[in-house]
Amino acid sequence: MSHNLACFRCGASLSALSLPLSRRDQCPDCTADLHVCKMCVHFDESVPRKCREDGAEDVTEKERPNFCDWFKPSDRAYDPHRKGEEDAAKDALAALFGDEN
Repeated sequence: MSHNLACFRCGASLSALSLPLSRRDQCPDCTADLHVCKMCVHFDESVPRKCREDGAEDVTEKERPNFCDWFKPSDRAYDPHRKGEEDAAKDALAALFGDEN
């Protein structure tokens, strides 16, 4: 079964991975864990617990693997605008502290 999932952190295609995602699955490019809140269709920054599923247990670390029974991977988890902001902030820190990595 094909899908159009992309890593929530770097945007790399996850089409080579089979569904359902395992708790141990990681992005082939950036090694981010994928069975995480930020990769789920229920994740929403605008609600208090950042989860639109009322029955889900509260997970405090949204980028750590979890055992949530409500997890369903979202094909909209990657936000290129957010990634651009993160990269700009990292570049500013590197310039401030003279890090040339």
